[in-house]
Amino acid sequence: MKSIVVLISGNGTNLQAIIDACESSIHEGRVTAVFSNKATAYGLERAKKAGAAAVFVDPKEYETRDAYDHALMEQIDEYKPDLVILAGYMRILSSEFVRHYLGRMINIHPSLLPKYPGLNTYQRAIHAGDEEHGTSVHFVTEQLDGGPVILQAKVPIFDEDTVETLTERVQNQEYRIYPLVTQWFVEDRLKMNEGKAYLDGEPLGMHGYATE
Repeated sequence: MKSIVVLISGNGTNLQAIIDACESSIHEGRVTAVFSNKATAYGLERAKKAGAAAVFVDPKEYETRDAYDHALMEQIDEYKPDLVILAGYMRILSSEFVRHYLGRMINIHPSLLPKYPGLNTYQRAIHAGDEEHGTSVHFVTEQLDGGPVILQAKVPIFDEDTVETLTERVQNQEYRIYPLVTQWFVEDRLKMNEGKAYLDGEPLGMHGYATE
């Protein structure tokens, strides 16, 4: 059984989707610990209910981001993670942290990368008049939202959409694809090598795995 550590900052809905998948009989991974930089993050309660360690690491106790990330890394490593998952973790990671987990850390970003890295992706897509938006699961590298894409899900943007309605539509897709990518990884089907993502030994394109 592979050890999965999840980093969160808030409600933890993607965390819950991953926990639910891990509790199914077909999943090869288990969420062993959930870490948060917010003491009030509800995702910590989700972790406790699932029998995983729920750990708040207070950024105020550290003078620099690097010092915080180093301490966080040491605590995470106590759980010997095969995979580290960012699920709504709202801190930019230090280079040391990223390099330490390179090739075994994934993130989900609410856009069709490489389009709209960074924040406010829903508003940016609506403002640009885009016909579709979506979400991307990708390996984490030192380039913000720039690691190789593994899987994307697309949704339409309707004329009457608001940020709230579009967010809900995208998040419903996130709850499907994030557990799937997690399963690929813990089954040793998914790898990153020389900056590229590979599924079942085949390199994935710019937009990750796709079928016609």
